[in-house]
This record gives sequence, structure tokens and C-alpha cells, in this order.
Amino acid sequence: MTNANPHANHPTDPVATPRGIDHIVAGVSTSDGDGVKLTRVLQQPLQKRLDPYLMLDAFGSDNPGDYIGGFPNHPHRGFETVTYMIAGRMRHRDSAGHEGLLENGGVQWMTAGRGLVHSELPEQEEGLMEGFQLWLNLPAKDKMREPWYRDIQSAEIPEFTTTGGARVRVIAGASHGIEGAVRREHTEPLYLDIELPPNAEFAQPLPQDHNALVYVFRESLWIAGSEIPTRRMAILANDPGSDGVVLRAGATNHSPARALLIAGRPLNEPIAQYGPFVMNTPEQIRQAVHDFQNGKLG
Repeated sequence: MTNANPHANHPTDPVATPRGIDHIVAGVSTSDGDGVKLTRVLQQPLQKRLDPYLMLDAFGSDNPGDYIGGFPNHPHRGFETVTYMIAGRMRHRDSAGHEGLLENGGVQWMTAGRGLVHSELPEQEEGLMEGFQLWLNLPAKDKMREPWYRDIQSAEIPEFTTTGGARVRVIAGASHGIEGAVRREHTEPLYLDIELPPNAEFAQPLPQDHNALVYVFRESLWIAGSEIPTRRMAILANDPGSDGVVLRAGATNHSPARALLIAGRPLNEPIAQYGPFVMNTPEQIRQAVHDFQNGKLG
């Protein structure tokens, strides 16, 4: 993990009553786009539990056959997509005229709003392609807003190191006084990439009513006395009186653990989903399909 500010050194924020774990999710192996192999960690049955988040996909392979087809043109309406590349190069284009190259450590944040059509295609023929795509819901009042796009290069993502050795990238929200690359008023997303040396700890305050998850993708982590193995998602309990979460890397880990900590304020609104369209009512979904079929989306 590169550090945009290698001299930053921040104390750990206090967490007096850390959250426990609700349950641990393994995810389901599947494919999407033109045969891209991935693990769907946050699936549709968990949408209410992890509101405002709708989906989390993890992908990672050094076999070009697993990713080379990419994600050709496809539509979206009613939510935001956040694509975070750990390794590899992906070219993004959409029907609003936006285009960008997503490279190691970079993020593409796209607000589909009322609708657009976009593609995500690899710009490499070999090597490791690894990353995540997160879907963040929009409040009902914003579902038909103007589409928006931001391509965030790795150097633009704020980073810091705690006195305990945790290295943290703040993609969205704020952590330890460091403002992230993106803020959102209604869903208040927190999106951290945390790297922990063996036996190191990291504490992050969280509002009690925010839903939260931790996805481990290197080594293993401990939360409230339970070990979270690599490639597993821990859904954090909404414990009354809790004020945050404490992550600890295993003392026997051979290398630094790494995980995503994602949290947000639930919208508590009805969710109607049909593939790439996420609205509040079946009628709105039918309208989205009609608009797409008639070339009115994007």
C-alpha cells in the first residue's frame, strides 16, 4: 500500500464499547459481465441488514481468462457504484461522455441517478487483476438525479498511519481526523482500506445506528474475540451502547492483514431491484426497463 503522506502519524481514536459480530459470510462464486469470475459477498438477501449497501463483489485472478472479457455496455439506475482497484488496469466509459483509466489503488465513484449505460474493460492482457465493486443505494429523492462520475487516482486518496502501525486509506467518510476522498450527506458512507501488521490493533468509532461490515482479503483479523479468515465478511452487530469497532491482526500472521471496513447510515426505504435497476417500487422498475428498452436511459 503506497502512502500519499508518509509522515502522517495519528493516535488511535478511542472506542470504549466495541461492537461484536452478528455473523460471518463466505460469499458465493459467480460470474458477471462477459464471464468475469468473482465472489459476490453481499447478496440481495442481505440488503436490508446492510442498508444502505446493496452489493459487494470481490474479484482477483492472475489468469486472464477469468477477467479479460470485462463488463461490456450495461445500464444502471437508482444507486451508486464504487469500484476500487487493488491491482490491474480497467478502462471506464459511459453514455454521459465520461471516460477514465482505473489503475492500482484507484477508485471510480459513479452515481447512476436517473440512468446511464457504461462499460468496464481491462487494459491488460496478463497479470493480476484484483479489486472490489460496492453498490451504495441512493435515497428516494435522489434516484432520478443527474448522473455523476469521479475517477479518483491512488495519490488522491488520503492515507495515514496510526501510532500502533495501522496504515489506513480513507476512500469515503472520515477516520482519525482525516477526511476521505468522498462524502455523502444522507448515507454517510465510511469506506476504509486498513493494513495491520501482526498483532496490531485499529479502532474506528461508528455511530450506533449505522450498519457496518468488515471484509478481510489478506491474512486474518480478530474482532471481539472471533477470528475472521481471509476472504470472509463479518457483519458487525448493532449492539446497544456500542461506539465503534476494534480490529486486531493475528499474532501468528505471516504478513500484514488487510481488510475493508465499510459502514453507513441506513435509508430505511423500500428496495425494489431488477438486475441493474434499484428503485423503491415495482412501478419505478417497470419504468426503468421501459426507458432502457426505448433508448431513454442515459
